Amino acid sequence: MTNHKIAVIVLAGGQSSRMGRDKALLEIEGKSLLQRALEVAAVVTPQVYVLTAWPDRYRSTITQQSRFLVEYNPGSGPLVALTQGLTEIAADWILLLACDLPLLDAQIIQNWASLLTELPPSTLAVVPYQNSRWEPLCGFYRQQSLANLQSFIDKGGRSFQVWLNQIQAIPLPVGERESVMLSNCNTLEEFEQLKGKIGND
Repeated sequence: MTNHKIAVIVLAGGQSSRMGRDKALLEIEGKSLLQRALEVAAVVTPQVYVLTAWPDRYRSTITQQSRFLVEYNPGSGPLVALTQGLTEIAADWILLLACDLPLLDAQIIQNWASLLTELPPSTLAVVPYQNSRWEPLCGFYRQQSLANLQSFIDKGGRSFQVWLNQIQAIPLPVGERESVMLSNCNTLEEFEQLKGKIGND
């Protein structure tokens, strides 16, 4: 089932400083992490965007269906990136995905997306929550959260954790499968470890 009320933004704007090379282009089984994220996104909705300051770097990697959103404020973090997405994309919900989640599982994301239709209008975000922390880079954000988010940023706010604690956000419970899926990689060592889990779970 595809959902036309959801758009997905895959973030490919990080500096990858700890990795020493561009995370989005690291490959597993011949596909870059960015490609893998886009394939999962395409299962959820046909409306898929890559938010980056460097479209040329990724042009050869992305699928036909995906479109670029050129980051107008590079390096200012994922909250600002989400603001741009909510401003420029017409959709009821935006699913924000980091490109460094090698173990993304389309089935889990699809199950989460199916919950959105039952929520009251006051719910502004639906985000996985584990170890007393939100996992905002695999979360859903309602279009109506934009005004609140813009106001938070205008006051100097930059923390997803702080903002999500202030708004009507619903935590998605994270079990073992979901926890594995949310593993991200910041170093080559972490990347190699996660790579070893693919196909073995």
